[in-house]
Amino acid sequence: MLAQLVVGSLVVSFTVAIEAVFIVAASRTLTRIGSWLVVPPHAHKTVLTLILVTLWLLAALSIGVWAWAVVLIAVGAFDALEPALYFSVVTFTTLGFGDITLAEPWRLLSGISAANGLMLFGLNTAFLFEMMRRLRQAQEG
Repeated sequence: MLAQLVVGSLVVSFTVAIEAVFIVAASRTLTRIGSWLVVPPHAHKTVLTLILVTLWLLAALSIGVWAWAVVLIAVGAFDALEPALYFSVVTFTTLGFGDITLAEPWRLLSGISAANGLMLFGLNTAFLFEMMRRLRQAQEG
């Protein structure tokens, strides 16, 4: 059990760090182009910004999913990439189909992965919400 907690904590730390790097990069880019975003017309710029930032954050989440898949292979929970990646996506997104489960020596990782995904989706949602709030505020001000 201790090995699962250590491995899970390391992967969670890695994915949070990746997410933070992506959020900082998005924030810096938005700050750099802020003067362009607040000049009318706003609608197309706002939609484009939302799309691009969402795809950027999705890329960070994808790295997290891949990290979990690689770790699951490394610890021997899976012996091929496709099922590890599938399990990782299903768990990280908290879908939890249950068609593939981890064996007892590593099954706690599924819950840790789900909690990790839930937290990162929440973090991304908070960032997108705050980005849109600030953008609308700047466009109106």
